[in-house]
Amino acid sequence: MKKTFYFIRHGQTDLNLKGIVQGRGVNSPLNETGMAQAQAFFERYNTVPFDKVYTSTLLRTHQTVKGFIDLNLPWEQLVGLDEISWGIYEGKEQTPELLTGFEQLVAAWRNGELDVSIENGESPNALMNRQQVALDHMLAQTNEQNILVCMHGRALRIMLCLMTGIDARYMDDFPHTNTALYKLLYDNGQFEIIDHYNTDHLEALMNE
Repeated sequence: MKKTFYFIRHGQTDLNLKGIVQGRGVNSPLNETGMAQAQAFFERYNTVPFDKVYTSTLLRTHQTVKGFIDLNLPWEQLVGLDEISWGIYEGKEQTPELLTGFEQLVAAWRNGELDVSIENGESPNALMNRQQVALDHMLAQTNEQNILVCMHGRALRIMLCLMTGIDARYMDDFPHTNTALYKLLYDNGQFEIIDHYNTDHLEALMNE
C-alpha cells in the first residue's frame, strides 16, 4: 500500500544553541525558540490527516509534535528513531579537541568506514540496524497512510540514506535544521523524496 511519511527533526534545545553534543544519552527539553518552531510546524501541517505519530524515546521529539499528540492522534515511541550515540562526546562542549575528533570521524564515514564510532558510541551501521527495525514496524501497519515521524539530525540523515538506498557515506548530502521537513512517498517497496528540506513554516520566525 502507498504511504506518505513526514519526517522532521526536533526543535531547538539550549544545548543545540550552546554547541553541546546531545546524542542518545542527553535528554534535553526544547527551549523557547524550539517551542516556537514546533508551533510553526503545527500551524502549517495540522490539517494533514495524519493516521499516526512516531517519535524517538527522547523528550525533545515528544515536545516538538505535542500539538499533534494533543489532537489525540495515535502516538508511538520507537528506540529505532533515537539519535545516534556519540559516546564519550555526549554532554560535552565542542572544544577544539572534540571538534577535531568529530571531523576525523565524519571524514572516516565519508570514506565509507561505516563501522567506526566514537569511544562507547554508535557507528552508522549499528544505527541503521535499529532503524531498520523501526522502519519495518512502521511499514507493517496497514491502517496508516499519512505518518508523522519526529527524530534527530544525524539519525535522520542516515535514515534518509537507508530509505532511499543511497550509500550512508553520503549522509551529509542531506541538510537538516530544527523542524525541517522531508516528505517521502512509499509505493511498491520504494521510497521517493517528494519534498526536500522544507523550512517554509520557519520563514515568519526568521523575519522576527
